[in-house]
Amino acid sequence: MELAQTYIRSFPAQENSIKDWLLPLGLDVNHGYGKTPVENSEVAKRRTALEKRLAKVQRWAQKAGERRQRAEKRHDRLREQTKTRADALYRVLIGHQNDLMAQGVAEYLWRREIDKQQTAVDAEIAQMKAKGWQAYDEGNQEFRKQERYCQEQRKVLRALEDLKASEREMYELDHQKDQVMTVLKVALANLVMWTRERYFPATYARATWKRVAPFFELRGQVLKGASAVSVEFHPFNDRQYNRDLAVLCERVNDAALHLPDGRRLLLTVSHLSRPILDGQNRRVA
Repeated sequence: MELAQTYIRSFPAQENSIKDWLLPLGLDVNHGYGKTPVENSEVAKRRTALEKRLAKVQRWAQKAGERRQRAEKRHDRLREQTKTRADALYRVLIGHQNDLMAQGVAEYLWRREIDKQQTAVDAEIAQMKAKGWQAYDEGNQEFRKQERYCQEQRKVLRALEDLKASEREMYELDHQKDQVMTVLKVALANLVMWTRERYFPATYARATWKRVAPFFELRGQVLKGASAVSVEFHPFNDRQYNRDLAVLCERVNDAALHLPDGRRLLLTVSHLSRPILDGQNRRVA
C-alpha cells in the first residue's frame, strides 16, 4: 500500500509511461487469478420466481380439480333427485287423474284440475333441473380453469428447462496474485526510471527502455569482497555508449551506494582489446 500510494503521488499522469516500460520488458501480462464457482444471482432470482409461480399454479390447478369433482358429484346427485321426484309427482298426478275419471267427473273439469297440478309439478321439476344445470356449469368452469392452470404449468416448466440450458457457470475471481505482481512490476519500472533519472547522463532524462536496455543487459564480471562488491562491465563497441557508461559508473561511485548487507557497490569498465558487439547478449554475469 505504501508503494502504491508513493506511485500515485509521484506519478499522477504516468500510466502510459509505465506501460511503455512494461511492454518491452514482457511484463504487461495478466499473471492469473483464482476462481471459485458461485451461484448466478440473476439466474437464481429468475429460477426462484418461476418455482414460486409453478407451485402456486399447481396449487390452483389442484383446487380447481377438487371443485370440479364436487360440482360433478352435486350435478349427478341433483339429477337423480330430480328424476326420482319427477317420477313420484307424475305417479301421483296420474293416480289423481284416474280417480277423477272413475268418479265420473266431467272431462273438462278433471282436465282443468290436472292441468293446474301439472303446471305446479313442472315448475318444481324445472327448479330442481335448474339447480342441476347450475352445478353442471360450475363443473365446466372449474374444468376450464384447471386446463388453463395446467397449460401455464407447462409454460413455466419449459421456462425452467430453457433457463437451465442457457445458464452459464459463474465464478468469483480472486485477483490478489495479479495485484501483487502488478505492484512488483510497477516497482520494477519505477526502479529503472529512478536509476535513469539519478545516475544516467542528462541526455537520458526522457530515454525509453529500448535506449537504456543495453546498459542493464551488459555483460560483465562481479567481484565480491569483504567490504565491497565490484561490478566490472565489458565496454560497448560504440564510443558514445562507452562515454555514457563511464559517466554512469562515476555517478554511482560518487553516490557511495551500499548493498542491503552493508557492502559498498562499485562500478567499473574493463579495458578489452575486443569490445562486445551491441547486438550480443550483455547480461551481467
